[in-house]
Order: sequence, then structure tokens, then C-alpha cells
Amino acid sequence: MPDILVDGGWRSARNGGRREIRCPADGSLVGEVDEGTAEDAADAIESAWRAFHEGPWPTVPASERGDLLARVADLLERDRAEVARAESLDTGKRLVESGYDVDDVVGVFRYYARVAAEDAGRVVDTGRPDVVSRIVHEPVGVCGLITPWNYPLLQTSWKVAPALAAGNTLVLKPSELTPHSAILLMRLLAEAGLPDGVANLVLGAGPQVGAPLSEDPRVDLVSFTGGLETGKRIMAAAAGTVKRVALELGGKNPNIVFADAHVESAVDFALTAVFLHSGQVCSAGARLMVEDSLHDDFVDEVVRRAEQIRLGGPFDDKAETGPLISAAHLKKVEDYVADAVEQGAWLRCGGARPDDPDLTSGFYYLPTVFDRCDTSMGVVHEESFGPVLTVERFRTEDEAVAIANDSVLGLAGAVWTENAGKAQRVAGRLRMGTVWINDYHPYVPQAEWGGYKQSGIGRELGRAGLDEYRETKHIWHNVRPAPQRWFGG
Repeated sequence: MPDILVDGGWRSARNGGRREIRCPADGSLVGEVDEGTAEDAADAIESAWRAFHEGPWPTVPASERGDLLARVADLLERDRAEVARAESLDTGKRLVESGYDVDDVVGVFRYYARVAAEDAGRVVDTGRPDVVSRIVHEPVGVCGLITPWNYPLLQTSWKVAPALAAGNTLVLKPSELTPHSAILLMRLLAEAGLPDGVANLVLGAGPQVGAPLSEDPRVDLVSFTGGLETGKRIMAAAAGTVKRVALELGGKNPNIVFADAHVESAVDFALTAVFLHSGQVCSAGARLMVEDSLHDDFVDEVVRRAEQIRLGGPFDDKAETGPLISAAHLKKVEDYVADAVEQGAWLRCGGARPDDPDLTSGFYYLPTVFDRCDTSMGVVHEESFGPVLTVERFRTEDEAVAIANDSVLGLAGAVWTENAGKAQRVAGRLRMGTVWINDYHPYVPQAEWGGYKQSGIGRELGRAGLDEYRETKHIWHNVRPAPQRWFGG
């Protein structure tokens, strides 16, 4: 069956290109999908442009758009098992994690279904009785949405749901490595009643399919989640047409543990922070920072538990985390670890592929901990996007803040302490978009998500996530016009 969706019709790539999708856990063939081209992207952009400028969707009442999103949420709940399985086969992550991801996607669609019609604008008091002045919100237009491979459907929902809630049309380009849940979502959108051409799907690599979304003047906004260097290229390309840009570019996130923390919980969350999904999480707590007096015992326990983490595939009930996404990414993590050793970091555990013969066909890497790290090392600043933890020491509150902020990135971080005042002081001083106190990783659709500094531009989720996809217009209505007589004659 064809996998490219343009103007409501499924079709094959123009050049007949195909791509094999293989499960990272064992290399088994998941499926074969169409591999689109720039011409396919152009067709999808044209479809979205016509649907916006000639179709009904932008003027459909916001409450009806919200009703459609609620139907999509219902359909996702109905098909939860199928969607979760597709995610696990593409990504290699545990099936239970993929199920939780689908639940989160449902929550995102339900949230934007609720808020779609809540903000109808406002009336401005001009001080003039003969003027009605209103602020209204309108859709941006055609949105190019480029999503990553680590949380394929979840990251897609963060973009698709608010874009549709605001009345936009869109072209979605998922990662070429993990396309299947995006295909399923497009079918559910159609089943829910979305008009043809409003949501279009083009599969393929970034240079061929993603680049046109940044460059084409018919695209009014491009939203991208992924790597920093790609984000810079997208931003530069978008400048040519001065289109809106929303970027989430990852982070190198500090997890700060003070000596007065609840140690058992802090150790447990330190593991979850970095080794969940084998570290392939933008907000992973890959920088563990421990107060000097607690450091030795704390890190020893982290290492002991990291060595016990069980690796396995999506359907292994005993597995606690899974493989990396590809051979290329595995090589990148191996190079990162080699650099850390060369820079003088102390390898406490991991640092290699597992020797379990049952795992040799997948892209597995052992949970890895480096101690004696500091901000002079590149590995402390660079994102491995793998199961690699670097450990730094600090002595004072001020030093902890200074070390944590010593980064060009600022996506997320955490503070562990039983002192509420200290927790709030440190959280307030951290230059990051999300700060957890005595916790790590949770989010809710109603709270904004995004980064400071080079972690990105704009916000996803929450009301600000909806505003990314809306224009604000001022309408001034003089209800009793009369000549001003400014000029004579």
C-alpha cells in the first residue's frame, strides 16, 4: 500500500523509491515504505496551500476542530495496541513504554480538543465610544512539521494537535527511520473526518523532503525537533522567506543532587533520568552533579545499579531498556565514550557493547558511567543521546548553579534537596525551560515545554504551544465614521 498522503489520496513516491525499516532490537524487517523526493514534498505543500486558502478548515468553528481532535483521541485509545506495537518495532523500545507513549499522545489530543475554542480573543478599551477594537487569533497558514525518531508519535502529536486546533494545514515529515506510527495517525485523522488536504504526509530523508519545508515560500511555519546542527540549517533556510520557526534542539541536562536530598529516591531517579530509552531522550539527565560530601557513596550506588540494568528487545518482559536506534548511532555513542576516556574521565562501568549472544543482532550498548568529569571536557557539554552518564562534583549552592549553567544548551534540569527554600532558589537561577524538584522526566500537556539558549526557539504544549500556530490580529472598527478635515479642500 502506498505511504505518501497528498490531498487525501495515498500514493507512491514519484521516483518509485523505497526504504526498508528494520527493528533496532534484532535487525528484523518491519516493513518497506515509500521514500519521497523534493517533488513529493512540493506536491504536499501545494495540497496544504490549497486546503488552507481554498478549503473550509481555517474557518471551521474552533469548537468543531476541537471535536475532531477528541475523536482522534478516542480512535487512538481504540487502536492503542496496534500503534504501540508499531512504535516498538520501529524504535526498538519496550512495548510497555510505547503503550505509555500512546497514552500521552491521547492526552495531548484531548488537551488541545479542550482549549481549541477557549480563547476567542479580547476587546480593547480604546477610550473612544465610536470604536470597537478587537484582538483575534487566526491560523498561521501552512505548517511544515519535522519530527524525530526517539518518540515518533508523541513528538508528532505535540505539533499536529495544536496546528489543527488553530486551523492550520500541514505537511508532516517524520523521521525516515520510524515512519509507521505517523502513517497510522494520518489514517485516524481521515477516519475522524479531517478534510482532504489539511494533513499531508511525506516520507523520506531530510535533505530531500525536509529541506523544502524550510525553503518553500508557500510554507508559513516550520517546526522541527532534532539535532542542533540540523536546527541551525533549518533556521538559516527559513530566513529566506522570513517564515516562523519553532525549534526543539535537545539538551545536556544537569541533575543536581545536594547532600540533604532523599538519597534513595535521588539514586533511583538518577538512573531513570539517563538510562530510560537508553538515553535517547532530549531531556535525559546525562549530567549528574553531586555535592562533594555525598559524592562517593552516591556514585558507587549509581554504578552498582547501572551494572544490573537488563537490556532486551520490545517484547522481552524482563528487559528494562532497549537498543539504540541504528548502527550509525551506536558508532556515534562509541566514539563519544572513547573521547571521554581520552579526555581523562574515569570509566566506572559500561563503555562497551554487551557480550550476551542474544543481543548481538541489535544495536545495544551497556549503561555507562563516567566519574571525575568537569566542564573543561567536551563530553560534559556534548550530547551523546545514549546511555552515558557523566558525574561532576560541587561544594556550594552557587558553584552548583554556575556549573549547571555552563552550557550553550538549556532544555531541562533537576534539583534534589529536602530544603524547600534552596530548591526554589536553585530552580529560579537555572537557565533552562523545565526544572524538576525532587523528580525527573514528568510532563503534562497543559505545561509548556522548550529550551533556553541553543536548546531551541519557542514552546510546545500548553497555551504557548497553541500560540506558536496562531497569528494575532487587531481589528479596529470605527462605528461612526465622519470626515476629519485634516487637509483642506
